[in-house]
Amino acid sequence: MLGLMQDWPLLCHRIIDHAARIHGSQEVVSRSVEGPIHRTTYAEIRSRALKVAQRLDRDGIKLGDRVATIAWNTWRHLECWYGIMGIGAVCHTVNPRLFPDQIAWIVNHAEDRIVITDLTFVPILEKIAGSLPSVERYVVLTDKAHMPQTTLKNAVAYEDWIAEVDGNFAWKEFDENTAAAMCYTSGTTGDPKGVLYSHRSNVLHALMANNKDSLGASASDTMLPVVPLFHANSWGIAFSAPSMGTKLVMPGAKLDGASVYELMDTEKVTITAGVPTVWLMLLNHMANNKLSLPSLKLVVCGGSAMPRSMIKAFADMGIESRHAWGMTEMSPIGTLAALKPPFDKLEGDKKLDVQQTQGYPPFGVEMKITDDEGKELPWDGKTFGRLKVSGPAVAKAYFRVDSNILDKEGYFDTGDVATIDEAAYMRITDRSKDVIKSGGEWISSIDLENLAVGHPKVAEAAVIGIAHPKWDERPLLIVQLKDGQTATREEILGYMDGKIAKWWMPDDVTFVSAIPHTATGKILKTALRDQFKDYTLPTAAA
Repeated sequence: MLGLMQDWPLLCHRIIDHAARIHGSQEVVSRSVEGPIHRTTYAEIRSRALKVAQRLDRDGIKLGDRVATIAWNTWRHLECWYGIMGIGAVCHTVNPRLFPDQIAWIVNHAEDRIVITDLTFVPILEKIAGSLPSVERYVVLTDKAHMPQTTLKNAVAYEDWIAEVDGNFAWKEFDENTAAAMCYTSGTTGDPKGVLYSHRSNVLHALMANNKDSLGASASDTMLPVVPLFHANSWGIAFSAPSMGTKLVMPGAKLDGASVYELMDTEKVTITAGVPTVWLMLLNHMANNKLSLPSLKLVVCGGSAMPRSMIKAFADMGIESRHAWGMTEMSPIGTLAALKPPFDKLEGDKKLDVQQTQGYPPFGVEMKITDDEGKELPWDGKTFGRLKVSGPAVAKAYFRVDSNILDKEGYFDTGDVATIDEAAYMRITDRSKDVIKSGGEWISSIDLENLAVGHPKVAEAAVIGIAHPKWDERPLLIVQLKDGQTATREEILGYMDGKIAKWWMPDDVTFVSAIPHTATGKILKTALRDQFKDYTLPTAAA
């Protein structure tokens, strides 16, 4: 017997329909790429998204065609998301921080027909346009007054482009499992891989994000997503915020501490989400200028581990910081470190201990840890294992890659090594390729990095395994000091002494002027391993 409920497809454009109808006057504020602050509403966003859809339809874009966006977080970019998806095309967000050759590879692999871009990235595209045979036209997100002279094929200013239609258009009809958006992994090992989200998965993910213990924004909140729309499906915020009627503040191209603070302060932002490097710039700007953010209630941090010192710095200002973990393949939410009972009563270091974990999964994400043979391991908070996940917003395959990425029980191997405790709090201890295997035991490079960053002179730290004749591998600590600071090996190791197991202590410390990062801001350990491949540890020499 089947239920007698309506067949109501979960489609992304239903979200902007709801936002326009129920929260139509709610503001979307953007720092434009041209400079001035721009104000619009959800009703206007929907109206203009329909023009984008109509214009794409006139240009011959069909169901399943890929349309690339290479753009910052602005109202125009948001309009394009809904316009592209509303005709059953695929919104392919491209990370502009990649090398030009990587961008070309991704656009060609996706076979994008149209590229929509911000002014910032026109010069990059001009250099590679000759190697992008599938692209028929470029739309520049600006108006006629700011449109540059360009060699890009059939280039047009966005405002002129959508002005050629009247917006009297209806969203296309299609199945909820139709592809809606695509984002490529950062490709730290091998070529990037395309993760293809469906309308259904995006809508369900938005509902997961709206959980109070997740991103938890409401119609009375103001949210500033520092996380770019091109990074891991924008953590779902482009869907979750409109679905709740949350006021959105889009930072555009300016992500420095002073610019982010200015928007947070003037727009009375209550919730924000981004990576640790941005929060470090914000905290430094606030400390140097003795500033506060009385409206800010919650900072969600993901992308890489949030240092304990950063969690405490926000807490000292009365701001909750919530560690998050996820992946492009998960749409991307996996876990968030909200404090559930009885942990919500904790204070001091015990509270920080829980907040420093990656948290527990919302409904819609299931997880397990296994050994290398696939045997499930206990949730005791101590046993390390391969972290595997399952859920309606988790990928089952990659775009145009003919291989199964799930285990026999339907779980995706994240490539992370983690522990899960009895209360379901998960803690990432490493990437499986980064964990240090010393004498048959595992050492977490992330734990060592987080500890080292707590030293007042350390700006950033990375730990890699170096070959050792007795122990197989031992940790090398690579340190970038803050500007103007000096420190010794003994000073750093002395700070760490007593805070970790003796056998976890790095065998050596080396100082560098800069630590390399991927296009998504993660430490590029492949480059560090190559740089230090001939390094000899003092303990090995002895």
